[in-house]
Amino acid sequence: MLDDTITAIATPLGEGGLAVIRISGGKALAVADQCFVPLGEASLKPSAAPSHTIHFGHVVRNGRNVDEVLLSVMRAPKTFTREDVVEITCHGGLLPAKVVLDAVLQSGARLAEPGEFTRRAFLSGRIDLAQAEAVADLIHSRTELALQAANDQLAGKLSRRINELRDAMVETLAHVEAHIDFPDEDITPDTKDQLLGRLERGVAFMAELLQTANEGQILRCGVRAAIIGRPNAGKSSLLNQLLGHDRAIVSAIPGTTRDTIEETANIRGLPVIFIDTAGLREARDELEREGVRRSRQTLEKAEFILHVLDASEPLTDAGRSYLAEFAGKKRIFVRNKIDLPARLQLPADLDGAVVDVCCLTGQGIEFLKDAIKELVWSGEIKAEMLQVMINSRHQDAINRARAAALRATDALRAGQTLELVALDLRIAVNAVGEIVGKTTTEDLLDMIFSRFCIGK
Repeated sequence: MLDDTITAIATPLGEGGLAVIRISGGKALAVADQCFVPLGEASLKPSAAPSHTIHFGHVVRNGRNVDEVLLSVMRAPKTFTREDVVEITCHGGLLPAKVVLDAVLQSGARLAEPGEFTRRAFLSGRIDLAQAEAVADLIHSRTELALQAANDQLAGKLSRRINELRDAMVETLAHVEAHIDFPDEDITPDTKDQLLGRLERGVAFMAELLQTANEGQILRCGVRAAIIGRPNAGKSSLLNQLLGHDRAIVSAIPGTTRDTIEETANIRGLPVIFIDTAGLREARDELEREGVRRSRQTLEKAEFILHVLDASEPLTDAGRSYLAEFAGKKRIFVRNKIDLPARLQLPADLDGAVVDVCCLTGQGIEFLKDAIKELVWSGEIKAEMLQVMINSRHQDAINRARAAALRATDALRAGQTLELVALDLRIAVNAVGEIVGKTTTEDLLDMIFSRFCIGK
């Protein structure tokens, strides 16, 4: 498949000013020659054009001009894939981009699979596997902090630390294997202490990386927050205030929300997925019963709860039962309608912060955002933390590497046979290598790149 020349639309589908069709492979210039007609004295056929130049002309299909385009020529190896690359910028819209793509396909290219351009960049050695994953993270970033973390990983900051860790473990393994090959030369106490020190530093660094896994997951995927409460407590109004625009229908009629509504908001740099739910009460009809069922289903999947309470109404028996029912969840109690005379008395032993707001005016919403941030991510978000945010795949690899390194440390300290030490060290080295792609399988690559969009 690496011998194929591939193509795809690299911009989102839909109407827009411009669309870009990307071509990559050994025959990219020849394919472009077949469907591009240069216009003007300065424009050239792609195969005759110098690298990193832009040319004006027409794309032709079946002998007819289909669009007026700009064509960029980028010759290997100074391209994203390290192959010859041609990018055709045509008019935006579904039909113009599709027609230009069809012309390129008819000229001998194959439609790219999801993530195939980035996969070729990895296979050519331009980027490692952690950097390749950062490309997808960059595209899907929903906050500036997520964007910064993805950019740091794409720049290789995580990869450098992982490679340093792997190099240290490889050096330790080399010393151990040397003593296996020459059994007459015992490991001196000084040498043994050095090997143990290097292993212990590696284990400590892996523990530090594992501590970033939850934060990295939050930045990449967001954290889910269910907004719950009695009908007419102000759940939909709270959602609108947190989003900064009207998303949910607000009405004085109780039970307006019958289905869950999901929207993502940037809360102090963190992507939080808020789910507005149907009011908690005994359902009066089949439709409301389904809404309450979905609300409870949402609660099971949410990382934390915003429990909205009406400050102008006294706490009912049903309200007390709901406070007790969700005691096992992380939660913030949002006391709404503080502009009205206060009649709500909350129990003193509530297990969560209480924030007073007025969803009508927006009073207290900024304090609520601070409380959400503290609940989700305690402490300051530092730039150096963003550089080494690991994902769930990295977490699994590091867990396996750390377990193997700990076994090797214990075996070396106990004076066990060096073959056992070497075996565990090889497991650790291979597991760490998986993060940057120095040890990998075709199935792993398929899994990673299948999540990419076509054209990237």
